[in-house]
Amino acid sequence: MPVAKGIIGRKLGMTQMFDEQGRALPVTVIEAGPCIVVQRKRAEREGYDALQVGFGSVRERRVNRPALGHFKRAGVEPRRRLGEFRLTECDGYQVGQELRADLFEVGERVDVTATSKGKGFTGVIKRYGWHGGGASHGSMSHRRPASGGATDPARVFPGTGKPGHMGAARVTVKGLEVIRADPERNLLILRGAVPGAPGGMVRVTKPVARPKRVARAKVVGERP
Repeated sequence: MPVAKGIIGRKLGMTQMFDEQGRALPVTVIEAGPCIVVQRKRAEREGYDALQVGFGSVRERRVNRPALGHFKRAGVEPRRRLGEFRLTECDGYQVGQELRADLFEVGERVDVTATSKGKGFTGVIKRYGWHGGGASHGSMSHRRPASGGATDPARVFPGTGKPGHMGAARVTVKGLEVIRADPERNLLILRGAVPGAPGGMVRVTKPVARPKRVARAKVVGERP
């Protein structure tokens, strides 16, 4: 889905800040950039318009030869991570351009995508928040998933809650407010929680504003 702008970075952790009224705000600190534009994809060649940006430095001996040739072709130093953003407008960007935290302004609403924390193999109560069975001594089903559905089809229907692996999934939190953008220290401070553990990679994007639907007055006797 196209976005207005985006940057990749690393989650540093959570802390709190105080607003003008003295209220404590839970915030997440992200090391946003600096990112280098490695490639500008065009619809005439790749079939779509997008920007490929790199984050984090890495030694050349730790990069394989195809990736190393990709960086040398662009004329930039090798980067540890690459990310791609399908922007609505790519004409203002050039290969080798540096993107910093000041790409976003204070007060903007952004979406953050990251990999959530892995919880391992869990039961249905922790995985889905089920209340469980009775706690009395006579109950034989305290934390079990109970019935799995009808027996006549001889199979389990998709979507049935079962124990299994929880977490370690791609999660997007939408509408986080930018509290502060510090390009000198490459810090982006967002109000609220961001998925993943400290040190994990994140994608911060500015969603495209969708036009609001305008209700059309219906004329009496008009066919739908």
